[in-house]
Amino acid sequence: MLVTTDGAATRRRPSWALGALAAAAFCYVSAETLPIGLLPRISTGLSVSHSQVGLLLTAYAAVAGVTAIPLTALTTHLPRHRLMVALVVVFAVSQLATAFAPNYAFLMAARLLCAVAHGVFWSIIAPIAARLVPPGQAGRATAIVFVGNSLAVVVGVPLGTALGTLAGCRVAMGTIGVIGTLAVAALAALLPPMTAEPGPAVARLRAVPAVFTNLRLTLVCIVTVVLVIGDFTAYAYTSLLVQRSSGLTGTGLAVVLLGYGAAGVLGNVFAGAFLDRQPGPTLLGATGGVAVALSLLAFGRGTPVTVLALVIWGASFVAVPSCLQTAVLRVASDAADTASAVYVVAFQMGIGGGALVGGLLVSAGALWLLPLIAAAGAVAATATIAAAGWTFTGRASVAQATPDSLSPTSV
Repeated sequence: MLVTTDGAATRRRPSWALGALAAAAFCYVSAETLPIGLLPRISTGLSVSHSQVGLLLTAYAAVAGVTAIPLTALTTHLPRHRLMVALVVVFAVSQLATAFAPNYAFLMAARLLCAVAHGVFWSIIAPIAARLVPPGQAGRATAIVFVGNSLAVVVGVPLGTALGTLAGCRVAMGTIGVIGTLAVAALAALLPPMTAEPGPAVARLRAVPAVFTNLRLTLVCIVTVVLVIGDFTAYAYTSLLVQRSSGLTGTGLAVVLLGYGAAGVLGNVFAGAFLDRQPGPTLLGATGGVAVALSLLAFGRGTPVTVLALVIWGASFVAVPSCLQTAVLRVASDAADTASAVYVVAFQMGIGGGALVGGLLVSAGALWLLPLIAAAGAVAATATIAAAGWTFTGRASVAQATPDSLSPTSV
């Protein structure tokens, strides 16, 4: 437990701070993907095509990916707690702006403002979480924070879509903005002061190329790209795959998809319990589970097999980001923020590449190929992890905040 000066109440502080980080993660994931569920309403409300609404996601991902590494390097001189609060302030402002967007251009500008903060946010959130707990607990802390991602899939996006359908997309976007504002207040109150890295920001930017010479980090990122490209080739078209293998539609389809998300929450919590003690086997189990699930989806037929595949898939893949992010902290502890930015870019490449491949195959009438490609990616990632276990074993280690800097009286 962190050493502070405020007795028992302060000893509970790290858990509350991790919860505030999880709430911020929930907001970012919910807002990023909300246009998918609100596509028809946004299209009608702003008199734009469906493809233009889809561009809101594509442009967002592109800007987040391009800016993550340089902006993370340029902000290493800022105190971590203040930077995190500022990034969530940008999020809240951008989301409230989308709620009042008078036209498509304004909506796009507000989204891109959020995208600029997105890459830095995801680059620093795990290192900050690791600094909130004693050495050797970074994996558990990361898993707790990433529960916010899982809850966004299970609760945030479905409820946001439902709210947008009933009350309008502006209400849905504004609500997420309000939740983001509450997250700002929680982070400002609960995050302890965290010192920045010494040295000028420009020097840190010049040091970025050195991060790419870290072979262990490169291997983690390669595994990330291969696994995520494969997974998102199928994930973007989960509804079509479920219908193909089971015939489920309507309420039945919605329940199965909800089961995927719920299993993801449980899988992430379960992984967090073992991630610090057995990081390699935990990641191996997660990627292996993805391979099994997608193989079932590729070759299985009938509702029971499909449900089993979706539950295993959700429980396994949702735990993967926590495992890989912890591996990044372990192999690049001397440049955790910048290395995390590289990992964020690798993950974004995987999402974009997977969605592109899946879209091309669906357009070509080859839906049946999607789970096969996804399973192949998972098998390749699992084999690489098994062969290079030296990269994924050991405890994560990042710089811990000093006791004095964690005094609640200085927040």
